[in-house]
Amino acid sequence: MIKCLMGGTEAMREAATLYLPKWPSEAEQDYKVRKSVATLFPAFEWTVDVLSGKPFSKPVSWAGVPKDIEALFEDIDLQGTNLHNFLYEVTHSAVSDGFCGILVEYPQASGVKSRADEKKAGLRPYWVKIGLHSLLDVRFERINGKQVISQLRFVESVVEPDPEDEFSQLCIEQVRVIEPTRWRTYREKQVANAREKEWVLHDEGVNTLGVVPFVPVYGKRKGHFKSKPPLAELAYLNVEHWQSKSDQQTILHVARVPLLFVRCFGTEDIVVGINSALSSDNENADVRYVEHSGDAIEAGRLSLQDLEDQMRQIGAELLVVKPGRMTIAQTRADNEPQTCALQRIVQAVEGAADQALSFTADWMKQPTSGSIDIFSDFGVANQAEATLQFLLDMNQEGKISDETLFEEVQRRGLVNDMLTWKAEKARIKKSPPSPDQTA
Repeated sequence: MIKCLMGGTEAMREAATLYLPKWPSEAEQDYKVRKSVATLFPAFEWTVDVLSGKPFSKPVSWAGVPKDIEALFEDIDLQGTNLHNFLYEVTHSAVSDGFCGILVEYPQASGVKSRADEKKAGLRPYWVKIGLHSLLDVRFERINGKQVISQLRFVESVVEPDPEDEFSQLCIEQVRVIEPTRWRTYREKQVANAREKEWVLHDEGVNTLGVVPFVPVYGKRKGHFKSKPPLAELAYLNVEHWQSKSDQQTILHVARVPLLFVRCFGTEDIVVGINSALSSDNENADVRYVEHSGDAIEAGRLSLQDLEDQMRQIGAELLVVKPGRMTIAQTRADNEPQTCALQRIVQAVEGAADQALSFTADWMKQPTSGSIDIFSDFGVANQAEATLQFLLDMNQEGKISDETLFEEVQRRGLVNDMLTWKAEKARIKKSPPSPDQTA
């Protein structure tokens, strides 16, 4: 569901009856038309974008990181992504899907025997974000009382030259299996005398690190490698809005085309137009348009507004700091008192980044690894403040207009009900520019 919502209108249309039911007795052609004109109000995607961007409104910082490791931060994944943007993508996945992971990889090479050989060959560790939909399986074993990963299995795509066309490349899907002492990759191939393709061993090697360098990141942790999307309820509401909006579009289409009612005009053809008139000798004859009263349309419009307001509130809830005082016992039970849900996600990303730094240091034979710090001073005291800040962020990112922001602030009772946007916009034009604008 979340994957479809993040895919936008196109993905929701492709999902068809999974999220847009076909009603009983609805003709297939009618359903296809209704689906083809349905558009998604992207509340879930907007909310994930706004919330994920908050911690990265200031640059990521670090302390105690060796210079050799710090030199990797400008291209942490060997794909041109710096540390700041990489951790933003990790946070984005944690907020949307509820789970992702960081794998600290190291290129495979032969003939490398020393650190100098590694530098000469340009070999260095790099980070890979493993998304929820790529992860296949994680297995564990307990060593010295600690639960460690014994096997990690995930799907990845690799790009290789097309042997049959020098100007083309092939995107190949493969399964990677990593264990503390070895790694393997499997690819799907057509095996002789087999009806269907089979997954066969493609490549293998030794894992010299001795551990599986994978770190989980949780959105809403429910246990070891168990998590839940923190905005799951928002996703359900967004699907409900998708369905209700489709119904609203349908009823608007019907209501905009009035029905012509004709009575007691016999069976002869009649012509209706601006240059024609109808007459009848029958005193019971009648001609009129039957139009929709509009009550259902208004009810649908208000229902959509209520859904949109609920979605904003759920998104803003992640910014609200836990209220009230806590006892010592409560503080010990919950080691993150007086924090909002988004701040706890940021702390999880920070912890994962620190662990990834530790794996990086192990690969590079560094005695220390340092720590990462992500901006997290964005919690608010109550729901009203959170929703207002959330709307302001959406406005600044171009997701909603100035007029919509004004109307939402007015609806919350923070602006006089007698004011109008037209009058307020005129006042803004007459006001002197702010110091930021003059600068």
